[in-house]
Amino acid sequence: MSLPPKRPSRKSAAPRPAASKPAAAKPDAGKGQLHPRNRHQGRYDFPVLIKASPELAAFVIINPYGKESIDFANPAAVKVFNRALLKQFYGIAQWDIPTDYLCPPIPGRADYLHYLADLLATCNAGEIPRGAKVRALDVGVGANCIYPLLGNREYAWRFLGSDIAAEAIASATAIVHANPGLPEAIELRQQNDSAHIFQGLLNSDERFDLTLCNPPFHASAEEASSGSKRKWRNLGKLDPKRKLPVLNFGGQAAELWCKGGEAAFVSKLIKESVQVGQQVLWFSSLISKASNLPGVYSALKQAGAVQVHTVEMAQGQKQSRFVAWTFQSLAQQQAWRQARWQ
Repeated sequence: MSLPPKRPSRKSAAPRPAASKPAAAKPDAGKGQLHPRNRHQGRYDFPVLIKASPELAAFVIINPYGKESIDFANPAAVKVFNRALLKQFYGIAQWDIPTDYLCPPIPGRADYLHYLADLLATCNAGEIPRGAKVRALDVGVGANCIYPLLGNREYAWRFLGSDIAAEAIASATAIVHANPGLPEAIELRQQNDSAHIFQGLLNSDERFDLTLCNPPFHASAEEASSGSKRKWRNLGKLDPKRKLPVLNFGGQAAELWCKGGEAAFVSKLIKESVQVGQQVLWFSSLISKASNLPGVYSALKQAGAVQVHTVEMAQGQKQSRFVAWTFQSLAQQQAWRQARWQ
């Protein structure tokens, strides 16, 4: 894994991360490879998935390459497919989301968590800290609760999931309480003030080893709809005779768009992270648009981030990345490790 950011160039004023020992080799993102620990390598064994989740059989199709797949333009198919994957690979027996809520691609979500685990390992002599001693905050947990589910199953971490939408919190709570062992590991908390992210949410005595966030991508509902249509067209699925979903894989307003889009949301995230900089070891956020990176680096420099890491990820043809930052010095990071992980 190569942690220093690939963008911007050396001439940029972006913060320069300190050298750190990688916990695992980084796949070649240009080839669309998933993290080595990601369970979703290669093709899925649909007979095995169907045996565990018979409802999936009704949605299996043969793709143009003669292989079994599902119709990813069908939200119902994607939901059932996700349910089968969670059951088969992670032991999540009960999972559902309300109609028209975001149905996430599980392999990509898992990659984010695996690379965050590698990041924590750089503060722990190359060893990933596991178990309930590690606590993570998922900003915008959503109705699907996907990051806490995967993070707990992969690393046994505890989670706090926050969201501004009461329906999303209710859905995530239902998922957690439907699966034994999860209520002790996952807490859900509503952010009652949509103008803030951390303020008013966290108690002063709480500590988190990391935060993660999948920020709203678009700046408006119109932009979100346009983006979905463009994606279907690029995939060759825009058939005038066929009714396609308005939004890609579903999604409510707070999940898909906010005023100013991704750049504005992450800017606010960075600004508020300063206020709780000693309560969190590593902050992080997905950055879907590479063009937003210079602004992110500038905001982090202005905020006084001590270290900044950019990690590139890829799934097939889709390129993504996340940016992580900390306000704690190397000495403070070691003190954190000794106090919480040893």
